[in-house]
Amino acid sequence: MMSGSARASRAVCCALAVNVVVFLTSCHRAETDVEIGNRLQILHKGNGQEVQDLDPQIVNSVSSLNIISALLEGLVAEDPHDLHPIPGVAESWEVSADEKVYMFHLRHNAKWSNGEPVVAQNFVDSYRRILSPPLASPVAYMLYPVANAEAFNKGKIDNFDQVGFRVLDNWTLQITLTNPTPYFLSLLNHYSWFPVPISTIQKYGPVLERGSRWTKPGRYVGNGPFTLQEWRLNDRVRVKRSATYWDAQNVRLNEIVFHTIDSNDIEERAFRSGQLHVTDSMPINRIDRYRREHPEFLRIDPYLGTYFYRVNVTRPPLNNRLVRRALAMAIDRQSIVDRVTRGAQLPASCFTPPNTAGYTCESSIPYDVDLARRTLVQAGYPNGRGLPPIEILFNTSENHKLIAEAVQQMWRQNLNVAATLVNQEEKVYFDSRRQMNYQVIRSTWIGDYVDPNSFLDLWVTNGANNQTGWSNTDYHRLIGEASQTGDQAVRYAAFQKAEAILLEDAPILPVYFYTHAFLIRPSVKGWYPTILDHHPYKYVWLE
Repeated sequence: MMSGSARASRAVCCALAVNVVVFLTSCHRAETDVEIGNRLQILHKGNGQEVQDLDPQIVNSVSSLNIISALLEGLVAEDPHDLHPIPGVAESWEVSADEKVYMFHLRHNAKWSNGEPVVAQNFVDSYRRILSPPLASPVAYMLYPVANAEAFNKGKIDNFDQVGFRVLDNWTLQITLTNPTPYFLSLLNHYSWFPVPISTIQKYGPVLERGSRWTKPGRYVGNGPFTLQEWRLNDRVRVKRSATYWDAQNVRLNEIVFHTIDSNDIEERAFRSGQLHVTDSMPINRIDRYRREHPEFLRIDPYLGTYFYRVNVTRPPLNNRLVRRALAMAIDRQSIVDRVTRGAQLPASCFTPPNTAGYTCESSIPYDVDLARRTLVQAGYPNGRGLPPIEILFNTSENHKLIAEAVQQMWRQNLNVAATLVNQEEKVYFDSRRQMNYQVIRSTWIGDYVDPNSFLDLWVTNGANNQTGWSNTDYHRLIGEASQTGDQAVRYAAFQKAEAILLEDAPILPVYFYTHAFLIRPSVKGWYPTILDHHPYKYVWLE
């Protein structure tokens, strides 16, 4: 039997041992996703709301682009510093003297992820699919500079051989344009120009069927630097470095995990807790705090984009141009960027961001409360009397809600006009916009390439992304005239006249020109500030 003193001594020893274990356990903190990622070259990126799809020919969102650009590669690629066109699947190209015929020479070691070679016919078959009217691609218009592409897409001709694509051999593709297009090579970096694996798509249904299941993990065949490994709805998409990519030896990341996080607040907390290397955005009410306390994490980069509201001009009372103009002039854009967004954005009194490839709009929608009130009187609604409440629709986001509340308050104070706010999840929101089931809807346009045409071509009659019901024959004619010449002075003069018409008719209400405020870990390298917020992943690594 143990003596009392021995028992006491043993109890003390046991207590000390427990304390040591507790101390050691508390000191050995589990690694965060960021720390593991740094060690294993796995990038964790916030990607906003759930992607629409991973088929590049039926999507039209930045969240989808972020992932698709890891899985597929076009004829040309982008320099990571300034995004100028560099060789992609095409290792070289020539342009004719009249700047209308491009000859692309494909590299012989470009392969699909199933090991098959990427050949010129793959591109032509992909272009036939996106331009086929039954697919109803929202981005088919990106191919319209090609001879007869628009006519085929709109059903005016049905012989695809008349469209300006020619396969000269497996490694040579000729593309003929209708007119010289100064931004054509940059245009090729848009995901609408990426090849898709037609033979794989055929395995899972009709080639022209939207929502085909070919984009699921285990089925997806791409030709980019990464392959699709996992897609968990409303959670994450995981891609892995491709062994078949032609430049695989220079890809430094092993994996990228795109996290679906539809709340700016939740995303910021995920960053703080070490779950993310890079956020998609950040809560606008926390920018000042990061400026003060953690400037090493805060990035505010230039971004070629416009935040605005579309107006459904087919529904009374917004079919009245004067009502739309009054609403536009009652928005204090400077106040929104100074007091709400606080991310060095510029107030937008027009639609095209200033100095877009040297173009700056000369017309504007002023903030002028007195003129807005007089215009509302002319419209038949003095002091807002008789005007029913205007519904502002936005996709779920704390940031969008704050901006909509600011606009709501300005209309009430400046015009005595009531507005109701409605938020929808992103997929429902996109459906509402496409079906024009709205009055006023929050919208964003980010340039697909650096040229004013990327912004002003939106509003042509029946344009796929117009979605306002607005049509103006003079505007449509001017945009057409600009597309028929490579002379910058002539093009920009037509754009000036067209944008003046757009602002006068006000089917849109511009709010601000973007910057991109986000959070990024210092360990992320190769993530350079670019005006389109593109970051070619093959050049990114973790330190």
